[in-house]
Amino acid sequence: VVDVIIPVYKSKEETIKCIESVLSAKTNIKYEIIVIDDCSPEQDLTEALRKYAMEQKITLIENEENLGFVKSVNLGMKLHKNRDVVLLNSDTLVPDYWLDRLKIAAYSSKNVATVTPMSNRATILSIPKPNFDNEIPSGFDYKKLDAICQEVNKGTVVDIPTAVGFCMYIKRECLNEIGYFDEERFDKGYGEENDFCLKASSVGWRHVACLDLFVEHHGSLSFGTEKPERVKKALQIINNLY
Repeated sequence: VVDVIIPVYKSKEETIKCIESVLSAKTNIKYEIIVIDDCSPEQDLTEALRKYAMEQKITLIENEENLGFVKSVNLGMKLHKNRDVVLLNSDTLVPDYWLDRLKIAAYSSKNVATVTPMSNRATILSIPKPNFDNEIPSGFDYKKLDAICQEVNKGTVVDIPTAVGFCMYIKRECLNEIGYFDEERFDKGYGEENDFCLKASSVGWRHVACLDLFVEHHGSLSFGTEKPERVKKALQIINNLY
């Protein structure tokens, strides 16, 4: 079983679409959706998540106070200490067999630690324009773009310096060796996955991109205008450490 961990704070509509895309996507992989409600200020979102939990569609963890992305994700990753995990932002949409392709890429080599798919907003893995927040082109949706990625890049896995946190498959074997995300240094979020990946790389683990998978990413729903300052602070920490 793979744990699909979705930390949630705001934006009911995007969050519900994300959860529904995971629930409806075809897959041959057994999985459990772990949603962490990080003390959301939106009561209708919290109630919607409780309904999913009552229907046993998700496992819901409700934080009594706002812990931020890093601590919330760590809570999810510590829940089942024998399972691989996927960290999935609540503003993403996943296509059929997304989990299958991530897992195939993860086990394409013993020393692969993390896998990240292509997206419209995923820094170095953004398409059509890298390091750019792309809108989905007119006349397309994430399923059509995924089909193109499958056709053009079938089975293609390439090394990347670090994973991109919006959709990040992590092998449990690597988590056991490296530990969880650094809560003290990276607090509410940004930079924690880079730090984790660089720690892993230093002892021989690899990070790869799964080029035959496209996952849509809306981008920056929780942080909004705070994002540039958070990114700047995280980059300073990363540059000082590595």
